[in-house]
Amino acid sequence: MKKLMYLFAVCMLIYACSQGNNSGQDQAASTDATTSASPAATSGYDPKRGEGKYDKVEVGDKLDAAMAAKGETVANLKCASCHKYSKEKLVGPGWSGVSKKHKPEWIMNFITNPDAMIDKDPELQAQLEICLVRMPNQNLSEEDARNILEFMRKNDGVQ
Repeated sequence: MKKLMYLFAVCMLIYACSQGNNSGQDQAASTDATTSASPAATSGYDPKRGEGKYDKVEVGDKLDAAMAAKGETVANLKCASCHKYSKEKLVGPGWSGVSKKHKPEWIMNFITNPDAMIDKDPELQAQLEICLVRMPNQNLSEEDARNILEFMRKNDGVQ
């Protein structure tokens, strides 16, 4: 229980630090923009691709076991403190089924560009209302993000 409270405190600290130092007026405007999907905020947004540099991510029919193993290592270090690999919510939502629900481009864009995605994606905004904590940008390399995607596919049963 003590570890869980420590983990929660660390996650809240990360969240608080990621919010910046806005004036009250700027902060209110920012909150309004991130919690409601206005047409202006989502115009041009592709909910199947997400927001970011990845337009097409090639994944094979078969799992790349080496990439998945590397991805599991990175996920255990960077992601497991907030996400379980089951459907169960920890701080953030569980990962089970993510690679079946979303296209690889969406996952890669969200892993590498969470702020812009949360600001524009109505589904992520709804998830934020449930979890109450924005996913921090982990500043992952393209290779680490791709390996995590492959681990997510393994977690969802791709062999």
